[in-house]
Amino acid sequence: MIISGGRRIGHDDIQVRIRRAMSGFRALGLAEAAPVAMMLRNDFALFEVVAASAALGNPVVPINWHLKAEEVRYILADSGAKILVCHADLLPQIRDGVPADVRLLVVETPPELAATFAVSPVMTEVPAGLTDWDRWRDGQTEAQEPPRRAAAMIYTSGTTGMPKGVRRMPMQPDQAAASERVGAIAYGIKPRDNQVVLINGPMYHSAPHSYGMMAFRNGCTIVLQARFDAEELLALIERHRVTHIHMVPTMFVRLLRLPETVRQRYDLSSLRFVVHGAAPCAPEIKRAMIEWWGPVINEYFGSTETGIPVWHSAEEALTKPGTVGRAIEGGIVKIFREDGGLCGANEVGEIYMRQMAVPDFDYHGKPQARAEAGRDGLVSVGDVGYLDEDGYLFLCDRKRDMVISGGVNIYPAEIENALIGMPGVRDCAVFGIPDAEFGERLCAFVEPESGAELSADAVRSFLRERLANFKVPKDVEFRDELPREATGKIFKRKLREPYWAGHARAGA
Repeated sequence: MIISGGRRIGHDDIQVRIRRAMSGFRALGLAEAAPVAMMLRNDFALFEVVAASAALGNPVVPINWHLKAEEVRYILADSGAKILVCHADLLPQIRDGVPADVRLLVVETPPELAATFAVSPVMTEVPAGLTDWDRWRDGQTEAQEPPRRAAAMIYTSGTTGMPKGVRRMPMQPDQAAASERVGAIAYGIKPRDNQVVLINGPMYHSAPHSYGMMAFRNGCTIVLQARFDAEELLALIERHRVTHIHMVPTMFVRLLRLPETVRQRYDLSSLRFVVHGAAPCAPEIKRAMIEWWGPVINEYFGSTETGIPVWHSAEEALTKPGTVGRAIEGGIVKIFREDGGLCGANEVGEIYMRQMAVPDFDYHGKPQARAEAGRDGLVSVGDVGYLDEDGYLFLCDRKRDMVISGGVNIYPAEIENALIGMPGVRDCAVFGIPDAEFGERLCAFVEPESGAELSADAVRSFLRERLANFKVPKDVEFRDELPREATGKIFKRKLREPYWAGHARAGA
């Protein structure tokens, strides 16, 4: 069963819809292995599109629903998708970017999404002259062909250039079982285990997508939260007796900022397995969540390209504060120096890794980019870190985020982890900006809690008590709201770009 607001749909009913959508896609002339694009918020239709496309052996291309016409035009052209399924209220922002040869199927925006995103009633309706997804799907016969399986083609966020489509090779028979075992370790999701899974991250993003579809394949009850709200999350856990959740650290911070009376109001005893990833989590935040929710907090580390090679439990988090875990079944992790040599224990270098239980990948149409990302059969996405003597992986930062000031390497993630613990700080971002003397200097952007009175001097004083002076930002700016993606990750590029305009470093 899938639950969204006051709507519910049972497993058998949605399987009928999926088989009808399979027939419909074939009737539209969907070619073998050709992609199907979708621009959908988390909704019943999203599961129908993804499952129908995958069962035909065709990859789905989830499109970030914040994108505008030209950005969508690029992804459609680059992927070669000739079918696009889109929610009605998202259509106006992209309509001019949809080529004439792309078949458009429009999903009526349901009431709970309309309420959450303040969509006017007229914008929820399928425009006249366009194909209504529900009516189109229900007019098809049910496909009888045996289902296949194709991985989604996720487009990277494009922080260092145009987005790249990560396209998986076909899964081999021996990989399917191994992939499910790895998913069971990393996500805690197992078949026939009476699990209630809450999804609040947008499923255009690779982690919520793989998490949500694994829950769907395993027949879990799925509860959709239209958009993360801290107290509403607690209420949903209690109401539906939620057992499993995928989260990001920003959500932990918001939850911990709730008043104690609110935090203690809800029964969270049903929780069995909470997993987070996608961004670094400050050790203090992790410890506070474990103290509140118990030893149900787990963490993975991976990427769209690598799968999930690294994971650890709550117990390991307390034993090894700050780690993102160590290699699990099928996972390989190596740290390389710039000269290509392997780093020793506790030596910082570039992280290369891969989960062998998932098929290898190409960047669609960009073989050179794929070649540049690889080394010894492993893949780097630009993270810097080290392995300790016990094989636990610790992140320092993104390679592109590392600041070199006066010849000294500084990792902003370390500063952010300290700053997020300051009373009154809701969120923060630290990065390098041009400096005539040192090449770069540190700049911090702070999003204060409502009503908090913070100053640049107070921020610097707080950090000086916890970090070396050279790690304390000289520039401190305050914003009521920092730019971020729907995943919760701060869009540093938007903050950094104005400082680097006209300078040699791109600041991407």
